[in-house]
Order: sequence, then C-alpha cells, then structure tokens
Amino acid sequence: MSSPNGLRQRGGGKRGATDIDSTKAQDAASNAVNQFKGNAQETVQREWDYKLALVVITILAFVTRFWGISHPNQVVFDEVHFGKFASYYLQRTYFFDVHPPFGKLLFAFAGWLVGYDGSFLFENIGDSYITNKVPYVAYRSMPAMMGSLTVSAVFWIMWESGYSLPACIVASSIVLFDNAHIGQTRLILLDATLVLFMALSVLCYIRFYKLRHAPFGRKWWKWLLLTGICMSCVISTKYVGAFTFFSIGVPVIIDLWDLLDINRKQGALSIPEFGKHLGARIIGFIVVPFLMYLFWFQVHFTILSRSGPGDDFMTPEFQATLSDNIMTQQAVGIDYFDNIAMKHKETKVYLHSHVDKYPLRYEDGRISSQGQQVTGYPHNDTNNLWQIVPSKEVEGLGHPVKNGDVVRFRHLVTDSWLLTHDVASPYYPTNQEFTTVGAEDANGNRFNDTLFEIRIENGKSNQQFKTMASHFKLVHWPTKVAMWTHTTPLPDWGYKQAEINGNKNIVQSSNIWYVEEIPGLPADSPRLKKEERKVQSMPFLKKYFELQRAMFFHNNALTSSHPYSSFPIQWPFLLRGVSFWTENETRQQIYFLGNPIGWWIASSILAVFSGIILADQVSIRRGVDALDKRARSRLYNSTGFFFLTWAAHYIPFFIMGRQLFLHHYLPAHLASALVAGALIEFIFNIEPSEAATFPKEGGKVITKGPRSRPIRERIAGQSLLATWAASGVVIAALVWGFWFFAPLTYGTPGLTVPEVQSRKWLNYDLHFAK
Repeated sequence: MSSPNGLRQRGGGKRGATDIDSTKAQDAASNAVNQFKGNAQETVQREWDYKLALVVITILAFVTRFWGISHPNQVVFDEVHFGKFASYYLQRTYFFDVHPPFGKLLFAFAGWLVGYDGSFLFENIGDSYITNKVPYVAYRSMPAMMGSLTVSAVFWIMWESGYSLPACIVASSIVLFDNAHIGQTRLILLDATLVLFMALSVLCYIRFYKLRHAPFGRKWWKWLLLTGICMSCVISTKYVGAFTFFSIGVPVIIDLWDLLDINRKQGALSIPEFGKHLGARIIGFIVVPFLMYLFWFQVHFTILSRSGPGDDFMTPEFQATLSDNIMTQQAVGIDYFDNIAMKHKETKVYLHSHVDKYPLRYEDGRISSQGQQVTGYPHNDTNNLWQIVPSKEVEGLGHPVKNGDVVRFRHLVTDSWLLTHDVASPYYPTNQEFTTVGAEDANGNRFNDTLFEIRIENGKSNQQFKTMASHFKLVHWPTKVAMWTHTTPLPDWGYKQAEINGNKNIVQSSNIWYVEEIPGLPADSPRLKKEERKVQSMPFLKKYFELQRAMFFHNNALTSSHPYSSFPIQWPFLLRGVSFWTENETRQQIYFLGNPIGWWIASSILAVFSGIILADQVSIRRGVDALDKRARSRLYNSTGFFFLTWAAHYIPFFIMGRQLFLHHYLPAHLASALVAGALIEFIFNIEPSEAATFPKEGGKVITKGPRSRPIRERIAGQSLLATWAASGVVIAALVWGFWFFAPLTYGTPGLTVPEVQSRKWLNYDLHFAK
C-alpha cells in the first residue's frame, strides 16, 4: 500500500494531480471544520444572549409584580369572591360559582400551605386583613408568581419561533411593563392563572410543531401532551379558555390537512399513518384535556363535602350528598289540606295573591280577565298561604301528597281557588294569566281550570312531596303550562310585585318551585320527628352535568349593568378602566388600567399587520412578488398564528350578552404583544426576494438577481441595528408609561389633584380628581 510520501516522489518533486486534489480536500475539510466551529461559537454566543436577556426580564417581572404586594392590607375588588371561595375550600363548605374550579383550588392550596383555616370570608371590599389575621400575601403571591412567569413565557415563545433578540425583548416588554397585567396579577384574582396557561399552551404547541418532521418520538409526545394539559388548565380556570382551544385547533386542522396531501414534499402518508397522526392529536388535544378538566371537578366535589351557601343552586338529590344539609334535616312530608307557602327557586318570591284585580286594559291595549291578582311577593306574609286540596274526594286527614298527583290550591285569606286559563298574561302575550275564582265557579264550570299536576324534579313514581327537599313544577292539567315567574316587576297597579304566568315551555329550568314551610303544624306532629339520615351518594357524572347546567345558566344571566363594565370595542384603545380600591384619608387608589403606550402600539401594529397582508395579496394578484419566500412564510405562518390567537381571544366577546370588563382583553393583549414583536422585526429586516420579479411597461418583466454575500451581510447588519434602535425607542416609551401610571397600579403613593388630573387621558374615571 502506497504512502502519501510515495505519491509525492512519483511526481518528480512536483505535486501531481492526485496530490493537489488531496490537498484541496484537506483544505476544504479544514475550512468546513473552522466554519462549523465558528457557527457553533456564534450559536453558543447567541444562546447566551437570549438566556441572559431571559434572566434579566424574568427578574424584572418578579420585581414589578411583587413590589409592595402587601399594600393595601384590605380586601380589593373581586378578592371578595375568590378569597371567599378559597376559604370555603379550606372549610370544606359547598359554594357555587360560574367559573370552573382549577384557579380557585390553587388559591386554596396557597392557604393550606401556610396553615390557614379559612375563617375569614372576605365579605366586603375594604375589610382589614391585618385585623382578621389573613395570610393575604401568601394568597397574592400565587398570581404574582404566575404573572411573572407569563412574561418569561412570552419571551420564550418568541425565542422558540426564531425571532431576533430585539423582537423577543419588545414582545415580552409590552407585557412586562403593562400596568393591567401587573395590577391583575398582584391580587387574588383568576386572570393570572388564565393568561399564564394560555401563553404556555402557545409555547408548547410551537415546540410540538417544530418536531413535526420527527413524529411519535419521546419529545414529540411530550410537547403534544403538555399542550393539551396547558389548554385544559386554561378552560379549567375560566370558560373563555375555549378560545385557546380554537386558536390552537385551527393550525392543528391545517397541519392535518397538509399531512393528508398525497403530493407533500416530505412524502405521502398512507391512510393508516395519517390515522395515527389524527388519533394522537385527538388524544393529546381533546381526550387528555377533557379528562383533566373532569379531574378538577372530582377534586372540587371531594373537598366540598359540607352543606353551604351553594346548596340553593343544586337539586335536592345533590344536596342530600352534603353533610349538615338543612334541606335534608328540615324536610317534612306534606299531607292534603296542609297550608303551605310555595317559593320560586331562582327569584325567591312566594306565590301570593290579594283582593286587588287586574286592570281592564294593559298599557299596550290588551284586555285582561279582571280577575284577582296572583303575584310573586318577596316577603313572608299571610297572603302567601295556600291550602293543598286533592282533586278527588278522600276520607279524613293524613293522606300524603305524592309525585304526579293532580291537586288544587285554595287561597286562605281570600277563600278563592288558583287557576290559569287562555287569557294573555300582563307582560307575556304568549303566556297564560294566573288568577283565582270563587268557590262557586271553582267547584262548578271552572273546576278543570283549577287542576294542577305536581312534578317533582328527578322524582320517582309515588315519591312523597316534602318541604324544602322536593323541587317541583306545577303544571296546569288541561293546558299543560307550568307556573313561572321572572324578575321584571309589575306596574304600580300590581304594587311592583312579580308577575306569575303559565309558561308553555315546561322543560325550562326556571319553572322550579319548592315548599318552604307548613305553618301551624302542631309541635307534637309525628311528621316533625327527625330520623337520623345518612349522607347520600350520587354518581360523579350526574353531579358534574347538574353543576355544568347551573354554571352556564347563571353565567349567561350576568347581564345586569355595572358602573365599570365596558364594551369590547373600547378595549384595544384602552378607553376606560376599573376602580379596584380607594382610601379617602391618604387619597390612594388602585385603578385597573393598562399601559396606554403599550396598548396603543400593539393595537396599531395589529392594523399594520392587516394592511401588510392585504397589500401583499394585492401585489401578488398584480404579478409583483416583492417579499422573500422565507419572510412571507414567517409573516403568514408565525405572525399569522399570533394574530389568529389575538382574534380568537377577542372577537367572540362581541356576541356575548353578559357583563364584560377590561380584564377580559388580557389574553388577547398578550397575543397582540407577540404580533408587535414579530412585526417590528419584519419591518426593519425586510428586503426584496433574491429572485423577485417586477413588471415593466409593455408586460415585460425583469428578474433581480441574488445579492452578493457582502451586500447581504451589510444590509443584515444595518437591519439589525435599525431593529435595535426601534426596539429601544419602544421600550423607553413603555417604561415611561408604566412609571407614569404606577401610582394607580400599586395604590401608592397618593396623588395630588393635579397629578390625578394629568392622568385622566381619555375616559379614565379616576377618584380624587377634585
């Protein structure tokens, strides 16, 4: 075997062709190694730049969220709700809330960690934490920590998406120096949990998507499942978390559609292979999140085992599963000829009647029966008493009323009989009027109109009708309408009492009534003897679905006005905020308000993004392809994903009828910060495509060739410098806006009248401005 030296000797002392080729190969290899080392060193240096920036931003996030967190030492705004719920968890007392349990369980966990017993119930805004010995700093530290980590998550999202360091810093700074995010995450409120896990859902999905070319590996499964878990935590905190499912679900569907393409560049997938991808995503994005969502409700039911203020929202069957339940302890069987007071479950008014008549004509010109008024009255009164009478003759007393019985009701004070007939009610022309008639008519030709069927909710056949424990619908036997009431009061002729009418929609949940008491029952009645009752059991899914129905109903019923509610169109422009807390003596106040500079920049850039997309599409239609292929791909895919996330967390609020507040925009604001960071990089790093085509007169086109490497490097350096300069200006403006409005965010120091007035930029209804 010849050696390298032998090859050189055969060249007669000169380097032959083989020798030259070998030397060139060695030089090329050496250059490649050196270039690799240089790139590796550059990558390591770049990683260190990002890591250092992330550390600094995280420290600043903790400082801005935790600074002065003990002030004020009083209950602030909605801390009255979520602090109270934490105490109920610690006392194991059942309560009702329209939000899922995960976020509230975290507060209870914080209280449990510091050994608190939950004795303080956060009754009123302004109540002292110090006097009541509440570990409120521990409670507030939970959302403050989450709010701090949210800033880190925003930086990490931009980093994982491949954006430059200035873009990462700008996006995270918009959240870092935002007064609304700081103010909302320093208090015992749910939004810090919601926004953090929304951001983590986006981050985990990006990590998962980056592994799309290496499917079904350990990391691929890890980030798939973590995405689902984070999305589950979002919707387990508030139901608006469904918007996060939509914003991630859309790109998942697009990705699956691309995988189905037989002409895809990476190679076509067979139907079984595509089925594996589809099944994995169903498991990770639907099944696992739903099971985790159910898990938190199971924890909720397990902890809340004692009777509490939430009992009234649940059925008697549910209440029987709670220990110390008043309904279970006080339930008394009802017999025929008992005098009872019936109460509406939702509005809490009694079925009532008095001698006054309905007017001949109502305000809209319709004619009434001029019968005796039957109304809903909120106070205990003798006019609320009705005698329950069988529809058929029975011998003697002591006959129990049972589920499904057809009965009649006699009003004791006026000695008249309850009926409903085919006459329109005062407020609902489609519903029937309730009235009473005298004994002669009731026992004569109007007898059938006085017949009502008792239908106990979830009751069994022949189940005994009881006070408190039997929630029932009173259904008119001939016309099949259910007795119903609502919250709109009658006019003066009805003494502002509630209207009672016959509802044709008998399945409606608001048709439910119960008997509160049997007045005059002898003290020695055997029915008053209480047997020891055991706590009943109820299948988890049955409890879950009952609670879900109640939560959705009451969430949609939150339509009353609030002095600080606002409309979605106002949020991106930060037209008004919310007063959280005031202290008259020190003239201190906490006013929930975002950093106007950051909000207006982010909102403006959303409009700019829409304009760029529109302009690009019009240009393409006209044969002008002015964007680099990679730049366009990032603009549509990455920045477009952020824009979709913003739209998904914002636009649905326009169709909601419930109360809305500025804090509902926080998830969308975070997404707008991502769009802002991405677009700042796009604007200052934009350059025409290396093979862009430009039309000339006469329909001819010319092709612009690729730039030389030195020119590209010089332009890249200039773009990076411009990006840093623009980012510096934006960050400086953010810091100034945050600092200027900080006294309103932290509640200290108190501001003078001129200082307050200087901060009334738009419709900010600040206190102490006079």
